[in-house]
Amino acid sequence: MATSRAPLRFVEAVSATVSEHRRSGFFFDFDGTIAPIMRDPAAVFPVAGAVERLRVLAGLVSRVAVVSARPAAFLSDRFAGAPEVRLFGLYGMQTVVDGRVRTDAAAQPWAPVMGRLVADAARELPGEVLVEDKALLVALHYRAVPSLRGAVERWASEKAAELGLREQYGRMVVELRPPVELDKGTVIERETETLTRAWYFGDDLSDGRAFDALRGREERDPAFLGVKVAVANGETGDELARRADFTVESPEATPDLLDHVIGAFPGHPSARTLDK
Repeated sequence: MATSRAPLRFVEAVSATVSEHRRSGFFFDFDGTIAPIMRDPAAVFPVAGAVERLRVLAGLVSRVAVVSARPAAFLSDRFAGAPEVRLFGLYGMQTVVDGRVRTDAAAQPWAPVMGRLVADAARELPGEVLVEDKALLVALHYRAVPSLRGAVERWASEKAAELGLREQYGRMVVELRPPVELDKGTVIERETETLTRAWYFGDDLSDGRAFDALRGREERDPAFLGVKVAVANGETGDELARRADFTVESPEATPDLLDHVIGAFPGHPSARTLDK
């Protein structure tokens, strides 16, 4: 039977994490969480201080990772200064191991299908739609013209049914990807198996699966603590925030919250009062 947990206080979550730091982990979405949302996806970089905070955390806890819809090679470039941070791209279809990108064997055969889909999208969708080719994932961005949402979603649904693909809706974007059993939730389930504390930071609908994974683990293991942090935005409503333990007002505020966590570790020079 599922059990409900009493509301979690930030100071308690941090204290519990510090006390079990060797079996704790921090996991982050990228866009909208530790990086801004922009019309040009290629122009996005982590917000000031984010990479440094993740690098410090990686020296304090068992595991720090970024779990994103971005290609793993893109993440590798953006986190070149923090090699200790694990990187999972394309919802876990790609990982970075020893500096090299590895692709899931079940997803790789779908590359030709996704390549044809890119060509179809460029030919059939309005020119204002940005078609982002991620090799094993095609993202259809309608941020420049929000009124095209219906047309993009209808087109994506038809293609998904025709080709046997999966749809993922997000912030002014629809993504199409192979029908493999990988998403942010499956990554979190696997990566937290040996942990007793795990934090996940996200801002979009796909991050709800990671939240579900943490909650499911708590229901199976009363000794496990999953901390869900939602980064607020006006594009996906408050659905994710309602399921979170804590909210952050913007990606730029995420490093500040991490400063409070880092500062709670004994002897750390940035220690500060947490109970606010």
